[in-house]
Amino acid sequence: MITEIDLFQDNDIPLLDVRSPGEYATGHIPGAISLPLFSDEERKEVGTTYKQVGPKDAFQQGLDFVGPKMSHFVKMGEELSHEGHIKLYCWRGGKRSQSIGWLLQQAGLKVMVLQGGYRSYRQTAMQKFAQPVNLVVLGGHTGCGKTEILKRLTQKGEQVIDLEGLANHRGSAFGGIGQAKQPSNEQFFNMVWEQWRRMDHTRTVWIENESLCIGRVVVPEALLEQMKLAPLFIINAPIKLRMQYLIELYGSQPKKEIAAAINKLSKKFGLQDTKQMLTQLEQGELKPVVNRLLKYYDKGYQHGLNRTDKTRMQNIELPQYPNSWDEWIDNIAILLQKHPARSTVKK
Repeated sequence: MITEIDLFQDNDIPLLDVRSPGEYATGHIPGAISLPLFSDEERKEVGTTYKQVGPKDAFQQGLDFVGPKMSHFVKMGEELSHEGHIKLYCWRGGKRSQSIGWLLQQAGLKVMVLQGGYRSYRQTAMQKFAQPVNLVVLGGHTGCGKTEILKRLTQKGEQVIDLEGLANHRGSAFGGIGQAKQPSNEQFFNMVWEQWRRMDHTRTVWIENESLCIGRVVVPEALLEQMKLAPLFIINAPIKLRMQYLIELYGSQPKKEIAAAINKLSKKFGLQDTKQMLTQLEQGELKPVVNRLLKYYDKGYQHGLNRTDKTRMQNIELPQYPNSWDEWIDNIAILLQKHPARSTVKK
Protein backbone atom coordinates (compact mmCIF):
# COMPACT_ATOMS: atom_id res chain seq x y z
CA MET A 1 0.00 0.00 0.00
CA ILE A 2 1.29 3.45 -0.94
CA THR A 3 1.48 5.77 2.06
CA GLU A 4 0.27 9.37 1.74
CA ILE A 5 2.28 11.82 3.82
CA ASP A 6 2.09 15.45 4.85
CA LEU A 7 3.78 17.90 2.51
CA PHE A 8 6.14 19.15 5.17
CA GLN A 9 7.18 15.89 6.76
CA ASP A 10 10.96 16.30 6.90
CA ASN A 11 13.33 13.35 6.91
CA ASP A 12 16.30 11.92 5.02
CA ILE A 13 14.16 10.13 2.45
CA PRO A 14 14.81 11.42 -1.11
CA LEU A 15 11.96 13.23 -2.84
CA LEU A 16 11.20 12.62 -6.53
CA ASP A 17 9.31 15.02 -8.80
CA VAL A 18 7.63 12.90 -11.51
CA ARG A 19 6.18 15.83 -13.46
CA SER A 20 7.59 16.79 -16.86
CA PRO A 21 11.00 18.51 -17.18
CA GLY A 22 9.31 21.77 -18.13
CA GLU A 23 7.10 21.75 -15.05
CA TYR A 24 10.12 20.99 -12.88
CA ALA A 25 12.15 23.82 -14.44
CA THR A 26 9.36 26.33 -13.82
CA GLY A 27 9.16 25.45 -10.14
CA HIS A 28 9.64 22.49 -7.83
CA ILE A 29 10.00 21.67 -4.16
CA PRO A 30 13.61 22.53 -3.26
CA GLY A 31 15.71 19.40 -2.95
CA ALA A 32 13.41 17.32 -5.14
CA ILE A 33 15.03 15.20 -7.89
CA SER A 34 13.45 15.18 -11.34
CA LEU A 35 12.31 11.74 -12.54
CA PRO A 36 9.66 12.60 -15.17
CA LEU A 37 7.01 10.08 -16.09
CA PHE A 38 6.53 11.88 -19.43
CA SER A 39 8.74 14.15 -21.46
CA ASP A 40 7.33 17.61 -22.21
CA GLU A 41 6.25 16.48 -25.68
CA GLU A 42 4.70 13.25 -24.39
CA ARG A 43 2.74 15.14 -21.74
CA LYS A 44 1.45 17.53 -24.40
CA GLU A 45 0.37 14.66 -26.66
CA VAL A 46 -1.44 12.81 -23.85
CA GLY A 47 -3.21 16.03 -22.85
CA THR A 48 -4.31 16.68 -26.42
CA THR A 49 -5.63 13.13 -26.77
CA TYR A 50 -7.52 13.45 -23.47
CA LYS A 51 -9.28 16.62 -24.67
CA GLN A 52 -9.90 15.66 -28.28
CA VAL A 53 -10.55 11.90 -28.04
CA GLY A 54 -11.15 10.89 -24.44
CA PRO A 55 -9.58 9.63 -21.21
CA LYS A 56 -9.46 5.97 -22.26
CA ASP A 57 -7.37 6.67 -25.36
CA ALA A 58 -5.18 9.10 -23.41
CA PHE A 59 -4.56 6.40 -20.79
CA GLN A 60 -3.55 3.88 -23.47
CA GLN A 61 -1.26 6.42 -25.10
CA GLY A 62 0.35 7.10 -21.71
CA LEU A 63 1.00 3.37 -21.26
CA ASP A 64 2.69 3.26 -24.67
CA PHE A 65 5.01 6.07 -23.62
CA VAL A 66 5.76 4.69 -20.15
CA GLY A 67 6.15 1.00 -20.99
CA PRO A 68 9.67 1.16 -22.49
CA LYS A 69 10.84 3.30 -19.55
CA MET A 70 9.61 1.14 -16.68
CA SER A 71 12.93 -0.58 -16.03
CA HIS A 72 14.62 2.86 -16.00
CA PHE A 73 12.20 4.12 -13.36
CA VAL A 74 12.84 1.09 -11.16
CA LYS A 75 16.60 1.40 -11.54
CA MET A 76 16.58 5.11 -10.68
CA GLY A 77 14.16 4.57 -7.78
CA GLU A 78 16.43 1.93 -6.28
CA GLU A 79 19.54 4.07 -6.75
CA LEU A 80 17.98 7.19 -5.27
CA SER A 81 16.09 5.58 -2.37
CA HIS A 82 17.31 5.73 1.20
CA GLU A 83 17.32 2.28 2.80
CA GLY A 84 14.54 1.26 0.43
CA HIS A 85 12.34 4.30 1.09
CA ILE A 86 11.35 6.96 -1.44
CA LYS A 87 8.97 9.94 -1.55
CA LEU A 88 7.44 11.39 -4.69
CA TYR A 89 4.89 13.86 -5.98
CA CYS A 90 3.25 15.07 -9.17
CA TRP A 91 0.95 18.07 -9.75
CA ARG A 92 -1.97 16.94 -7.58
CA GLY A 93 -0.82 13.64 -6.07
CA GLY A 94 -2.86 11.87 -8.74
CA LYS A 95 -2.26 9.42 -11.55
CA ARG A 96 1.36 10.20 -12.33
CA SER A 97 2.65 9.84 -8.77
CA GLN A 98 0.34 6.92 -8.07
CA SER A 99 1.50 5.12 -11.24
CA ILE A 100 5.21 5.47 -10.50
CA GLY A 101 4.51 4.77 -6.84
CA TRP A 102 2.79 1.50 -7.75
CA LEU A 103 5.68 0.48 -10.00
CA LEU A 104 8.35 1.22 -7.40
CA GLN A 105 6.30 -0.56 -4.77
CA GLN A 106 6.17 -3.67 -6.97
CA ALA A 107 9.97 -3.47 -7.12
CA GLY A 108 10.08 -3.72 -3.33
CA LEU A 109 10.47 -0.07 -2.34
CA LYS A 110 8.56 1.64 0.47
CA VAL A 111 6.78 4.48 -1.34
CA MET A 112 5.29 7.66 0.09
CA VAL A 113 3.25 10.13 -2.01
CA LEU A 114 2.80 13.75 -0.94
CA GLN A 115 -0.83 14.60 -0.30
CA GLY A 116 -2.17 17.02 -2.90
CA GLY A 117 1.16 17.12 -4.73
CA TYR A 118 2.94 20.26 -5.84
CA ARG A 119 -0.29 22.24 -6.11
CA SER A 120 -1.01 21.69 -2.41
CA TYR A 121 2.58 22.65 -1.58
CA ARG A 122 2.17 25.99 -3.32
CA GLN A 123 -1.27 26.68 -1.84
CA THR A 124 -0.07 25.95 1.67
CA ALA A 125 2.99 28.14 1.24
CA MET A 126 0.93 31.10 0.03
CA GLN A 127 -1.46 30.76 2.95
CA LYS A 128 1.16 30.41 5.66
CA PHE A 129 3.65 33.00 4.42
CA ALA A 130 1.58 35.65 6.16
CA GLN A 131 2.21 34.11 9.60
CA PRO A 132 4.31 36.62 11.58
CA VAL A 133 8.00 36.01 12.12
CA ASN A 134 10.34 38.06 14.32
CA LEU A 135 12.07 39.87 11.48
CA VAL A 136 14.88 42.38 11.78
CA VAL A 137 15.72 44.08 8.48
CA LEU A 138 19.29 45.06 7.64
CA GLY A 139 19.67 48.20 5.54
CA GLY A 140 22.42 50.59 4.53
CA HIS A 141 23.95 52.32 1.54
CA THR A 142 25.42 50.39 -1.38
CA GLY A 143 28.73 48.77 -0.51
CA CYS A 144 28.34 48.70 3.28
CA GLY A 145 28.57 44.91 3.27
CA LYS A 146 25.02 43.89 4.21
CA THR A 147 25.29 40.50 2.54
CA GLU A 148 28.66 39.80 4.16
CA ILE A 149 27.27 40.85 7.54
CA LEU A 150 24.36 38.44 7.12
CA LYS A 151 26.82 35.65 6.34
CA ARG A 152 28.76 36.48 9.50
CA LEU A 153 25.56 36.46 11.55
CA THR A 154 24.82 33.00 10.15
CA GLN A 155 28.25 31.83 11.29
CA LYS A 156 27.45 33.18 14.74
CA GLY A 157 24.30 31.06 14.99
CA GLU A 158 21.71 33.63 13.92
CA GLN A 159 18.78 32.83 11.64
CA VAL A 160 19.18 34.53 8.26
CA ILE A 161 17.24 34.58 5.00
CA ASP A 162 19.63 35.72 2.26
CA LEU A 163 17.24 36.91 -0.45
CA GLU A 164 20.00 38.06 -2.78
CA GLY A 165 21.83 34.76 -2.39
CA LEU A 166 18.67 32.84 -3.29
CA ALA A 167 17.97 35.19 -6.20
CA ASN A 168 21.54 34.99 -7.58
CA HIS A 169 21.47 38.76 -7.83
CA ARG A 170 22.78 41.68 -5.73
CA GLY A 171 19.81 43.88 -6.48
CA SER A 172 21.22 46.72 -8.61
CA ALA A 173 21.91 47.21 -12.31
CA PHE A 174 25.26 45.53 -11.56
CA GLY A 175 23.72 42.83 -9.38
CA GLY A 176 23.79 40.02 -11.93
CA ILE A 177 27.49 40.37 -12.77
CA GLY A 178 29.43 37.29 -11.77
CA GLN A 179 26.28 35.50 -10.62
CA ALA A 180 24.68 32.24 -11.74
CA LYS A 181 21.45 32.28 -13.74
CA GLN A 182 18.49 33.52 -11.72
CA PRO A 183 15.80 30.99 -10.78
CA SER A 184 12.29 31.39 -12.12
CA ASN A 185 10.09 33.63 -10.01
CA GLU A 186 8.08 30.58 -8.93
CA GLN A 187 11.20 28.71 -7.85
CA PHE A 188 12.53 31.76 -5.99
CA PHE A 189 9.28 31.84 -4.02
CA ASN A 190 9.71 28.13 -3.21
CA MET A 191 13.30 28.58 -2.01
CA VAL A 192 12.40 31.54 0.21
CA TRP A 193 9.45 29.60 1.61
CA GLU A 194 11.60 26.56 2.42
CA GLN A 195 13.91 28.73 4.53
CA TRP A 196 10.98 30.61 6.06
CA ARG A 197 9.08 27.53 7.18
CA ARG A 198 12.15 25.94 8.77
CA MET A 199 12.87 28.99 10.94
CA ASP A 200 12.22 29.04 14.68
CA HIS A 201 9.55 31.73 14.71
CA THR A 202 10.23 32.55 18.37
CA ARG A 203 13.75 33.74 17.50
CA THR A 204 14.98 36.70 15.45
CA VAL A 205 15.20 36.25 11.70
CA TRP A 206 17.62 38.62 9.94
CA ILE A 207 16.93 39.70 6.37
CA GLU A 208 18.31 42.34 4.01
CA ASN A 209 16.23 45.36 3.08
CA GLU A 210 14.97 44.87 -0.48
CA SER A 211 12.57 46.48 -2.90
CA LEU A 212 9.92 44.45 -4.70
CA CYS A 213 12.24 43.09 -7.40
CA ILE A 214 15.69 41.53 -7.12
CA GLY A 215 16.77 41.37 -10.72
CA ARG A 216 13.97 39.48 -12.48
CA VAL A 217 12.46 37.80 -9.42
CA VAL A 218 9.88 39.26 -7.05
CA VAL A 219 9.99 39.17 -3.25
CA PRO A 220 6.88 37.33 -1.95
CA GLU A 221 4.24 39.95 -1.17
CA ALA A 222 3.43 38.66 2.33
CA LEU A 223 7.11 38.72 3.26
CA LEU A 224 7.59 42.21 1.85
CA GLU A 225 4.68 43.48 3.94
CA GLN A 226 6.25 42.11 7.11
CA MET A 227 9.61 43.65 6.16
CA LYS A 228 7.96 47.08 5.88
CA LEU A 229 6.82 46.86 9.52
CA ALA A 230 9.91 45.25 11.07
CA PRO A 231 12.76 47.06 12.87
CA LEU A 232 15.22 48.45 10.32
CA PHE A 233 18.91 48.56 11.25
CA ILE A 234 20.83 51.01 9.04
CA ILE A 235 24.54 50.17 8.64
CA ASN A 236 26.61 53.35 8.41
CA ALA A 237 29.97 52.67 6.75
CA PRO A 238 32.65 55.17 5.68
CA ILE A 239 32.84 55.90 1.96
CA LYS A 240 36.47 54.73 1.88
CA LEU A 241 35.53 51.28 3.11
CA ARG A 242 32.56 51.03 0.76
CA MET A 243 34.64 51.97 -2.28
CA GLN A 244 37.33 49.48 -1.30
CA TYR A 245 34.75 46.69 -1.03
CA LEU A 246 33.07 47.46 -4.37
CA ILE A 247 36.38 47.76 -6.24
CA GLU A 248 37.43 44.36 -4.90
CA LEU A 249 34.01 42.88 -5.65
CA TYR A 250 33.75 44.05 -9.26
CA GLY A 251 37.37 44.72 -10.17
CA SER A 252 37.97 41.20 -11.42
CA GLN A 253 34.72 41.03 -13.41
CA PRO A 254 34.63 41.42 -17.21
CA LYS A 255 34.72 45.08 -18.24
CA LYS A 256 32.18 44.35 -20.95
CA GLU A 257 29.54 43.36 -18.37
CA ILE A 258 30.26 46.39 -16.17
CA ALA A 259 30.05 48.66 -19.21
CA ALA A 260 26.69 47.14 -20.13
CA ALA A 261 25.37 47.88 -16.64
CA ILE A 262 26.59 51.48 -16.86
CA ASN A 263 24.85 51.87 -20.21
CA LYS A 264 21.59 50.68 -18.63
CA LEU A 265 21.77 53.76 -16.40
CA SER A 266 22.85 56.18 -19.13
CA LYS A 267 19.56 58.10 -19.00
CA LYS A 268 20.14 58.68 -15.27
CA PHE A 269 23.76 59.79 -15.66
CA GLY A 270 23.51 61.68 -18.91
CA LEU A 271 25.60 61.19 -22.05
CA GLN A 272 28.71 63.02 -20.82
CA ASP A 273 29.02 61.21 -17.47
CA THR A 274 28.27 57.85 -19.09
CA LYS A 275 30.97 58.37 -21.71
CA GLN A 276 33.48 59.47 -19.06
CA MET A 277 32.82 56.44 -16.86
CA LEU A 278 33.14 54.06 -19.79
CA THR A 279 36.49 55.62 -20.71
CA GLN A 280 37.73 55.39 -17.11
CA LEU A 281 36.57 51.78 -16.92
CA GLU A 282 38.42 50.87 -20.10
CA GLN A 283 41.58 52.52 -18.73
CA GLY A 284 41.30 50.58 -15.45
CA GLU A 285 40.48 53.66 -13.36
CA LEU A 286 37.83 52.07 -11.16
CA LYS A 287 37.94 54.49 -8.26
CA PRO A 288 36.28 57.46 -10.03
CA VAL A 289 33.75 55.10 -11.63
CA VAL A 290 32.75 53.63 -8.27
CA ASN A 291 32.68 57.10 -6.71
CA ARG A 292 30.22 58.35 -9.36
CA LEU A 293 28.04 55.24 -9.01
CA LEU A 294 27.89 55.61 -5.23
CA LYS A 295 26.71 59.19 -5.54
CA TYR A 296 23.86 57.99 -7.74
CA TYR A 297 22.87 55.04 -5.54
CA ASP A 298 23.26 57.00 -2.29
CA LYS A 299 20.86 59.65 -3.54
CA GLY A 300 18.24 57.03 -4.38
CA TYR A 301 18.71 55.17 -1.10
CA GLN A 302 18.41 58.35 0.94
CA HIS A 303 15.20 59.20 -0.89
CA GLY A 304 13.80 55.83 0.18
CA LEU A 305 14.88 56.35 3.79
CA ASN A 306 13.17 59.72 3.88
CA ARG A 307 9.88 57.95 3.20
CA THR A 308 10.48 55.28 5.87
CA ASP A 309 8.85 55.31 9.30
CA LYS A 310 11.61 56.76 11.52
CA THR A 311 10.37 54.86 14.57
CA ARG A 312 11.50 51.63 12.90
CA MET A 313 15.04 52.80 12.23
CA GLN A 314 18.20 52.16 14.26
CA ASN A 315 21.54 53.52 13.08
CA ILE A 316 24.41 51.06 13.46
CA GLU A 317 27.97 52.36 13.37
CA LEU A 318 31.30 51.78 15.06
CA PRO A 319 33.03 54.46 17.17
CA GLN A 320 36.21 53.74 15.23
CA TYR A 321 36.47 52.27 11.75
CA PRO A 322 38.98 49.43 11.40
CA ASN A 323 41.10 49.29 8.25
CA SER A 324 40.43 45.61 7.72
CA TRP A 325 37.20 44.78 5.88
CA ASP A 326 36.96 41.42 7.67
CA GLU A 327 37.32 43.14 11.05
CA TRP A 328 34.64 45.64 10.06
CA ILE A 329 32.16 42.89 9.20
CA ASP A 330 32.85 40.98 12.41
CA ASN A 331 32.53 44.05 14.65
CA ILE A 332 29.24 45.08 13.03
CA ALA A 333 27.85 41.55 13.42
CA ILE A 334 28.76 41.55 17.12
CA LEU A 335 27.15 44.97 17.57
CA LEU A 336 23.95 43.77 15.90
CA GLN A 337 23.73 40.66 18.07
CA LYS A 338 24.02 42.74 21.24
CA HIS A 339 21.78 45.59 20.12
CA PRO A 340 18.85 46.06 22.54
CA ALA A 341 16.44 47.04 19.74
CA ARG A 342 16.17 43.45 18.53
CA SER A 343 14.24 42.70 21.73
CA THR A 344 11.50 45.04 20.53
CA VAL A 345 10.42 42.53 17.91
CA LYS A 346 6.88 41.42 18.70
CA LYS A 347 6.47 37.82 19.80
